Amino acid sequence: MEPIQAAQALDFSLVALFARASLTVKIVMILLIVASFWGWAIIIQKLISLAAARREANRFDRAFWSGEPLDDLFDRLGETPSGASERIFAAGMIEWRRSHRDDGALIPGGVQRIDRAMNVAIQREESRLFKGLSFLATVGATAPFIGLFGTVWGIKTAFEGIAMSQNTSLAVVAPGIAEALLATALGLLAAIPAVIFYNKLSGDAERVVGNWEVFADEFSTLLSRQLDGEG
Repeated sequence: MEPIQAAQALDFSLVALFARASLTVKIVMILLIVASFWGWAIIIQKLISLAAARREANRFDRAFWSGEPLDDLFDRLGETPSGASERIFAAGMIEWRRSHRDDGALIPGGVQRIDRAMNVAIQREESRLFKGLSFLATVGATAPFIGLFGTVWGIKTAFEGIAMSQNTSLAVVAPGIAEALLATALGLLAAIPAVIFYNKLSGDAERVVGNWEVFADEFSTLLSRQLDGEG
């Protein structure tokens, strides 16, 4: 009963387990805790930015299809609007105006340049939208293995302590094993939300980009109709 009582007397709180861990395991734990907090910061920021992007896209769609002349809409928004959809529209309108000669005729290849200008704007917005998601993917893929490394190292240290003390009682074995397993738990704590939200946020971002691409195609079609005298 004495070994069990001795083990029960030990402090197994998270702070105590961290304090008793070896330097290597402490570094692993700190790395995983920082990765977890950083990952949650990215998750929250991306949830907010994606929600804002969807609201802005819906607001711009209503304005774009309201019947207001495109030139008036562009003049109202300006060349450097704040919204992503508005910036894509502005890129196309800027190139549209630049592609006309003084007599009003379109310079040859103007439609292709407008399409390229909008595609470049979409790629720029896409890079901004996906920024930070690669970190979530990295955390999701590596955190469990980093935690496992901490666990293996902690167990190794625990067995070394057992060998030096020549004591295999529960009071000697339990703290080292608990400290080692804490590293694995922290690895999973960092990895699981990272994987879940990486998949969700990537899918949401791809849908937003897909809507931008559909808008660019529709806008290009409207300009082509206008050139052909159909709009």
